[in-house]
Amino acid sequence: MKNSEKKLAAILGVALIIVMALSSTAYAIKNGQPDGDEHPYVGLVVFDVLNATGHQVPAWRCTGSLLSPTVVLCAGHCCEGAVAARIWFDEVVQGNPEYPFSGDTSYEGTPYTNPLYRLYPGPGNGLPAFSYRDVGIVVLDEPVPLDVVDEYADLPTAGLVDTFRNKEDVDLVGYGVQTQHVGGGPPYWTGLRNRFYAPAKLIAGNFVHSDEFVRLTANPGQGKGGTTFGDSGGPVLLADTNTILAVNSYVTNYNCAGVTYHSRVDIPEVLEWINGYLFP
Repeated sequence: MKNSEKKLAAILGVALIIVMALSSTAYAIKNGQPDGDEHPYVGLVVFDVLNATGHQVPAWRCTGSLLSPTVVLCAGHCCEGAVAARIWFDEVVQGNPEYPFSGDTSYEGTPYTNPLYRLYPGPGNGLPAFSYRDVGIVVLDEPVPLDVVDEYADLPTAGLVDTFRNKEDVDLVGYGVQTQHVGGGPPYWTGLRNRFYAPAKLIAGNFVHSDEFVRLTANPGQGKGGTTFGDSGGPVLLADTNTILAVNSYVTNYNCAGVTYHSRVDIPEVLEWINGYLFP
């Protein structure tokens, strides 16, 4: 990948680097509200890498959805390059003294990236080739107890997204940033490591790569919300259901405005890959 393309990928990806998360400016759903117990299967995931000395260290965080007691759906760019992961399902993770390390409040697992991630079959290396098949899985070492999570996210039927009208209602859930501060220096995002929810609208219709991504309006207003940094891998749910249509993939600017793109999971090959972990 060329340097310019690497820079573009870094700008557009919506995972959150742990170094930033550990600072005073923690990075959730834009224009959202506290989720409460509405989506208990959505959790905050921290991914570990090996540093230069071979030690395993926390590196970035994303959002994931529990599909079964041991299988978490996330984004490919969250799982790629990671050697381990852990997830919290508390609505409020802010202030947890164990975060971002292992402890009694988290569940450990191994990340897996879709084998076709970034292997775009067409010409070119730009958008959205760097985010093609942006789907990942974390398999947990032990089942999450039912007294922690007693319901799971559902997979869609194949091709479900293609049946929707424009402005179909969807729900966004995640642990990313909430507020952008402008003035007195460079703009920056702040927020809490808490689970937030917001309604949004799906922009239906054929567009370039609509067979791989769904496109949502990211402009808050009229009761709508959007995704921001740290919401990577979080679910795009059919409104008022537990059915995941796509996972959060990338935004097109640092303002997280305009439209956002989300990797579809209703593609038959993607569903087959995910089900391979659910029904090994």
